[in-house]
Amino acid sequence: MRKTFLFLDTIVNKVDAKGRVSLPADYRSIVKETASEIVCYRSFNSPCIEGCLETMLDKLADEMDSNLDFFSETQDEISNLLFGDSKRYPFDSTGRIMLSEKLLKHAEITDTAVFVGKGRKFQIWNPQNWEKEEQRIRTAVLKNRPSIKKSENDR
Repeated sequence: MRKTFLFLDTIVNKVDAKGRVSLPADYRSIVKETASEIVCYRSFNSPCIEGCLETMLDKLADEMDSNLDFFSETQDEISNLLFGDSKRYPFDSTGRIMLSEKLLKHAEITDTAVFVGKGRKFQIWNPQNWEKEEQRIRTAVLKNRPSIKKSENDR
């Protein structure tokens, strides 16, 4: 049986002058058990950084190969935005990663970062931007009351 690894919780960590930030301990344990580094890229639709294991990007590449024409404009655009922007980030002996200036600027992160678990990926936010985004999400969810359908196995 395959073990599932999920990035959970919301954790605030300091960012030093060189752009180094400690990866939360729970996240580090996932990375240590499955890989030696994480992959980060600029979010497509939010002012934050997204991170995941390289296996997640490998799965996305497989999905793109299966569902998109290899020479299509859509495939080209998604590949450029995702794979062209992604970088592997190993962590040092103290559990820190050094985020690039490009990522820090995109997420407007200076001296503090908020890690937000999203299951198979996580996001890194500027604390003030995350506070606004979390409030927006909570308001939308309470208004729309989405539901999750049960799978055949759960019935």
